[in-house]
Amino acid sequence: MDSLLPQAYLIGLIVLLGGAAVVVARQIWRVRGDEVTLARLEGESANTASAQASQLYELASVQLRKRLYDQALDSLKLAAKRADADGEPSEARALIQNALGFALAAKNNYKTAIRHYRQALADKPDYPVALNNLAFALEKQQKFDEAEAAYQTVLGLDANNKTAQKRLKLLERKAGARNVA
Repeated sequence: MDSLLPQAYLIGLIVLLGGAAVVVARQIWRVRGDEVTLARLEGESANTASAQASQLYELASVQLRKRLYDQALDSLKLAAKRADADGEPSEARALIQNALGFALAAKNNYKTAIRHYRQALADKPDYPVALNNLAFALEKQQKFDEAEAAYQTVLGLDANNKTAQKRLKLLERKAGARNVA
């Protein structure tokens, strides 16, 4: 009986360390993949005259994941110009505008982010991600009624949207607290 406790302890420790090793290895693999993709895309996009909007968007996506917001903004602005010039479909332009808004919101520039989210929605009105992002930016600008309406629109498009449900409940609680005060 006494010998089972140390064995159980060692087995548990090995399982715990093995799990931690798997998590760390996956994170290293993901970061390394982003680094390789970033290097490849920066090399391909070095000649910006020939870079396509899709390549620039992909580059900006990696830059956003790595939190290189200023570089992502430059890439996305160029991608937006290329998308307009090349006559890309409205869905592609909506993705680029939403990403631009996201990068700006990450830099706490919510006013300009809202403009880009609205442009994304003009290009693709049934885009729940852009609507969620718009509503969040509106919250940050203290425009709670508009934010609530945007979340309601998201739920009209996707009744099971967890983000909109959660944020709407939070807004309702805040509204109750504002009415009490």
